[in-house]
Amino acid sequence: VNAASLRHVLHVTSEKFYIEACGDANDVLVIDRVSMEMTLAGFRDIPLSGVTKSICGIMGTIRLVAGMYLIVIIKKRKVGNLFGHTVWKAVEFDLLSYKKTVLHLTENQMQDNKTFLSMITSVLNTDGFYFCTDYDLTHTQQRLANTSPDFQEMSLLERADQRFVWNGSLLRDFLAQPELHKFVFPVIHGFIMMKPCSINGKIFEWILISRRSCFRAGVRYYVRGIDSEGHAANFVETEQIVQYSNGRASFVQTRGSMPFFWSQRPNLKYKPKPQISSTTNHLDGFQRHFDSQVLIYGKQVILNLVNQKGSELPLEQTFAKLVNSMESGMIKYIAFDFHKECSKMRWHRLQLLVDAVAEMQDEFGYFMLSSDGKVVVQQTGVFRSNCMDCLDRTNVVQSLLARRALQSQLQRMGVLHVGQKIEEQAEFEKIYKNAWADNANACAKQYAGTGALKTDFTRTGRRTQWGLVMDGWNSMIRYYKNNFSDGFRQDSIDLFLGNYSVDEMEILTPLQLQKDWKFLTLPIIMLVAFSMCIICLLMAGDTWRETVAYVLFWAVAGVVTATVILLNGKEFVNVPKLVQKEKMD
Repeated sequence: VNAASLRHVLHVTSEKFYIEACGDANDVLVIDRVSMEMTLAGFRDIPLSGVTKSICGIMGTIRLVAGMYLIVIIKKRKVGNLFGHTVWKAVEFDLLSYKKTVLHLTENQMQDNKTFLSMITSVLNTDGFYFCTDYDLTHTQQRLANTSPDFQEMSLLERADQRFVWNGSLLRDFLAQPELHKFVFPVIHGFIMMKPCSINGKIFEWILISRRSCFRAGVRYYVRGIDSEGHAANFVETEQIVQYSNGRASFVQTRGSMPFFWSQRPNLKYKPKPQISSTTNHLDGFQRHFDSQVLIYGKQVILNLVNQKGSELPLEQTFAKLVNSMESGMIKYIAFDFHKECSKMRWHRLQLLVDAVAEMQDEFGYFMLSSDGKVVVQQTGVFRSNCMDCLDRTNVVQSLLARRALQSQLQRMGVLHVGQKIEEQAEFEKIYKNAWADNANACAKQYAGTGALKTDFTRTGRRTQWGLVMDGWNSMIRYYKNNFSDGFRQDSIDLFLGNYSVDEMEILTPLQLQKDWKFLTLPIIMLVAFSMCIICLLMAGDTWRETVAYVLFWAVAGVVTATVILLNGKEFVNVPKLVQKEKMD
């Protein structure tokens, strides 16, 4: 039996948690629920009195108001096999409290603990957690091929790329004790799709992996730009892998927010105006960002897809200016006004961009391993794409560049005949487009709270009227979430990733900050005024003059309140309460 397919067994007693290692009956992890110590014991040490349940793995531990909690995966789904290793999607989780009761808490503390628990649950319920118990999902094929024998000896936890380990903070206690490493594994967040495909009767495995960075992670309007370390918001590394008769090839691209200091706080307007910081030195963070990108990926071609007019223009100009001031031969900047070029459904014009960068793409190449395990070629640079959110426009362009790489790889591997085009392979083309659209949806749900826009183009290769309607619907939901529930979502992510730590001794947590009374009464006044306006219209007064006077009075009251609310929009939106490192300017 493959050890990876076995489940852990968890035994719960009033004093301890006992966890048996997968397929290794000799070692048992013992977590003391009182002292919180973690030790190893033998199989014989498990008492018969405990409650036994089967779990799929340990996500980690977290401290909340009521004390420590153990987070375990209780349901997983098989995604596929990556070079003989099973890749799982974590689908259901459980939080087990070390403490047996919450009676030691005050009423307020209980309430806070409940809120913190719902925050952790809301992150765990965001679709897209993947893991592998015996293979490193955090690194690209090229990075894995270039590692030293020492690296191969390390546990998955030690060797993982920290940018993509979403349970890194939850595993801190395990990390400190190497003997416990075999009980845990890194979990990535993003998207993985694996499909056996066939062209010309030749069967190959086609794989798409998107890894979301856990540095500067968060929701659409509360994390933009970069932090002082140079980490960009919504940074995602996407790798497309193809495996055929023991050979494999991969092509890597990245996306991430424009890497300077800018913000776009929600304020009830449909599109808040982006603000570029006037007080910070942008070049420092910008340089840090690209220094690390060049170190990891080689040359950078920036594809900036934002509008070159209106509120997005200053962002485009700032980005171009910063690239010029760096004077680096490793970085090339290309601005492509996506909306202008493709307006009125002229989606064929995207080919202009693909053609413009074709030479650079050929120069960067891709990574390839021959069937006998020899490195044939390496990828020497990446395309770093962005739009405002690095979601919709970005994904469309990435899927076109990835197709071009795949075309070359499949020809080189002998799957495609010379002169054959991927676009002509109807069956594969459908799989390809749907996977990239699903990738867009996954990244968009994790960042903006709804599915991606423009996926009808990614799925079908053309823009449809129904696609426009769906985009409108998704935009409405995004508007609601960004204004009225994203503060809570941002707090949840910060708590989960360890950017905010709960202090048990703290009597008053930031959760208890209440809004000023006027922020609760004004929306009520507005609703009452507009309701009265409608009632007066339906139940006419004795004379039409009286009716008009009533309607006018309530309409004016409603409009005045609505105006006051809109002018003070920032005060009415749902803002994060936990981490206030950056000024909410």
